[in-house]
Amino acid sequence: MPKVQVLSKLVKTEKLKEDIFKFSVEAKEIVAQAKIGQFIEIRVTDSVEPFLRRPISIHNLDKENGILEFIFQVKGKGTTILSKKKEGDLIDIIGPLGYGTFDYSKFQKLGIIGGGIGIFPLYELAKEAKKDGKNVNTYLGFRNKDLVILEKEFDEVSNNLVIATDDGSYGKNGFAINFLKEDIENGKIDSIYACGPLPMLRAVKDLAVELNIPCQVSLEEKMACGMGTCVGCSVKTAQSPKDNPEYVNVCKAGPVFDANYVEF
Repeated sequence: MPKVQVLSKLVKTEKLKEDIFKFSVEAKEIVAQAKIGQFIEIRVTDSVEPFLRRPISIHNLDKENGILEFIFQVKGKGTTILSKKKEGDLIDIIGPLGYGTFDYSKFQKLGIIGGGIGIFPLYELAKEAKKDGKNVNTYLGFRNKDLVILEKEFDEVSNNLVIATDDGSYGKNGFAINFLKEDIENGKIDSIYACGPLPMLRAVKDLAVELNIPCQVSLEEKMACGMGTCVGCSVKTAQSPKDNPEYVNVCKAGPVFDANYVEF
């Protein structure tokens, strides 16, 4: 899949939470090629420290205007530098990256589930699926009320939206997967699409196996290079023999996989 390196103009910055930012950049070449579930690699500084680019998922594609949106949480030196960028600045971006993307073409009743900051790449999926006439059921889980984010945005692109908090401080009380399971058992869901922390993804995969329902997951492994060179994001394939395990790179083969294909 073609990828390009561009200096993208930062046209809008939004502070969604104290440590979470949404950036909108002009990136017509990337937007024209990007598919749902892909990511970009961003160089945060012209100096050698930090040396590596930062992998960030694509949140939204405005194909009409060539605008790419991404959301990130400040976690270290690189994302701290990135968060201080101003509107008008140029950002060095490589993308779109990743060969494994979300594919809902064979299904009609989608169950989209995300947890915490893992919800960011699911917005483009929900938006496009609803535009294509699919029944979009979205389940977003957070630890508490203070961490709930993008509720309005997801509500606009979902036929049904469930917000769940672990402590019951907002929305439904409990884990988002419980409400997904309930709707699957009631015949409202024919496929699952997930992104979030590994414990949640493992639970979603187990649920999909239990109820025999197709499931695609987006993995968020640490990707130093983003192009399969450093092999730092390797994950084991589920069917490989124990005495001779096989691995694939999330950045290249993924980041989206059939849940049954990989072990995580």
